[in-house]
Amino acid sequence: MPPKYKSEMTPEELKALEEEEFQTGPLAALTHAVKTHNQVLISCRNNRKLLARVKAFDRHCNMVLEHVKEMWTENPKTGAGKKRAKPVNRDRYISKMFLRGDSVILVVFTKKADDS
Repeated sequence: MPPKYKSEMTPEELKALEEEEFQTGPLAALTHAVKTHNQVLISCRNNRKLLARVKAFDRHCNMVLEHVKEMWTENPKTGAGKKRAKPVNRDRYISKMFLRGDSVILVVFTKKADDS
């Protein structure tokens, strides 16, 4: 029997398919991060990095994050004719945030200190 198109599936079949994809596909790693409360490092399109715990996510990589440390590099402005200033690493803490999935480039999973 040929596979069904998603448009031909019942809501129950769609839900079962989505759950299977979240348990076996690439999103299974994010599912594991939600269940174990491990930190992930997310590289974003605005050239910033987020170190956070994933509370929830969907198939579009929209994420609800907790205990977020946002990190980026700034190039200080200098006057005309002066030497180029050294880049400065900056960061800030955000307790909870929603991250839209289209800004996600890469998700890297970090190990806890007690994991070996």
